[in-house]
Amino acid sequence: MARKTTAAPRGPRGRTLRFRALIALVVCATATAGLVAYRTVDEEPGERPVTVDEASRLALSRLNLYQASPVTVTLAAAEGGGVDVRVEGVVDYHARRGVGRYRVTGASGPLDHGLVVWDAGGLGLAPEPAGTDGPAWEQAERVPRQGWSPRTYTADPLDAGLQLLIELGADRPDNPLLLAQSGARRLGRDRIDGRDHDRFAGPRAQGAAPDGARSPLTYWVDGDGTLRRVTMRMPGLGTPATVEFGGHDGAAKLPEAPWLTG
Repeated sequence: MARKTTAAPRGPRGRTLRFRALIALVVCATATAGLVAYRTVDEEPGERPVTVDEASRLALSRLNLYQASPVTVTLAAAEGGGVDVRVEGVVDYHARRGVGRYRVTGASGPLDHGLVVWDAGGLGLAPEPAGTDGPAWEQAERVPRQGWSPRTYTADPLDAGLQLLIELGADRPDNPLLLAQSGARRLGRDRIDGRDHDRFAGPRAQGAAPDGARSPLTYWVDGDGTLRRVTMRMPGLGTPATVEFGGHDGAAKLPEAPWLTG
């Protein structure tokens, strides 16, 4: 990510396209034929294929996220070299837009901060207006069109995380049969904010070998099919990008790409 609120240099085109294809392929299963034999098992430690109930909850999680929107989100990503970026904001999956505040920190302390607005096509950065306060969506409305630095998505870890965020919500459930057939696995169980969440490896990308590497996406889903957390492993970075979902924010009013309006 750029250290100033100007358009960041884009990564190599080939790497960018591979990242965009990776996100599109592994968010949901795209297998189109065959069935899978589910396992019905008792609670057991360790990694294993998903059960009928688990596949159904995982399949509903993206629809539940869509129906709960706008939702509060927190994204944490590592850029390498001890540089970390954090975004706190809101995503509306009906409009496929998000807005938030970002902060970049390094070993010596803060490096950059400001506002970020993103949608399915790209993102824009802007300084936060001085002398004002309020949620990020209100601050974004105060920035004039010429104050934004827009760009399309690159292979930058922040960009990959924001693009993943937009893709996670869906207006219909996934097919649980295809999720299981494409390699979704139950990895364990964790307690988050006093509630149990099953941890799942997502489906593998289309065309991946059945015994191939695990999906780079991991989902935390509770007993009601509510998606609480997603992590994404990225090549070359030891720390995965992490997305945390909070509750519904009914007051949020997300602006469209502000560099195109106003």
